[in-house]
Amino acid sequence: MPQVRVPAQFRAGDVDRVREREPRGEQDRDRVRGRERGADVGRGGAAGGVRGEHTHGEQPVRAVVQRASVRGQVLDALRGALVTGELRPGEVYSAPVLGERFGVSATPVREAMQQLALEGAVEVVPNRGFRVVQRDTRELAELAEVRGLIETPVILRLARTVSVERWAELRPLAEATVRAATSGCRATYGEADRAFHRAVLSLAGNAQLVRIADDVHRRAQWPPVAVSWGRTELVADAAEHAALLDALAVRDLDAVRTLVEGHFAVGR
Repeated sequence: MPQVRVPAQFRAGDVDRVREREPRGEQDRDRVRGRERGADVGRGGAAGGVRGEHTHGEQPVRAVVQRASVRGQVLDALRGALVTGELRPGEVYSAPVLGERFGVSATPVREAMQQLALEGAVEVVPNRGFRVVQRDTRELAELAEVRGLIETPVILRLARTVSVERWAELRPLAEATVRAATSGCRATYGEADRAFHRAVLSLAGNAQLVRIADDVHRRAQWPPVAVSWGRTELVADAAEHAALLDALAVRDLDAVRTLVEGHFAVGR
């Protein structure tokens, strides 16, 4: 398996610190509580603490937060690897093996993979791990159709009601997609692309719509087996965002419809 990119700040030492803070079993919990009670007494407080004060509950909370952060970083890395094709469609990956590559235990990897299974990116293979979903052209076309059915009528409605000033506020996001496309990295472009579409749809004031559309968009970004976009295709796709804003600003509904329907093509 090709090396999966992991954020620079994500290192094995971070997990070691989590493990040091995270109690294991009743004996470890007792030791943690005993140390903290002793610290409270040393500060002149009662062993049980004072009502309203945090005593032994503080440290486990920090451990839980940090553990969640590690899991989130693993999830982000795995999502990026899916978009770039580093995790190959059809291949089975085990949590322990990926954990070794990340320098973490299998637990945060398994939790991240379970989230990806809920999103439809991988499927569970009993006693083996997780298989990356293999999308064919038909499935990608179906996802593109769903995106069009959700977003096209909403954007056309917004074109009739949203002011020029509001569309102008989205220019930086459109420009960010161009910069991301120029990098040639599908994962970087994927994030910028979804951010732009979320911002457009958020003008409708429907949080559930934005959540569902973003989920479908993410699924549609996982690359098909036989197609791999390069910098040229990404830049062309990004340029359509600026063109769409131009059409929206002047309320050219025909141009808006043409741009939106053309934008939801296989592989985008």
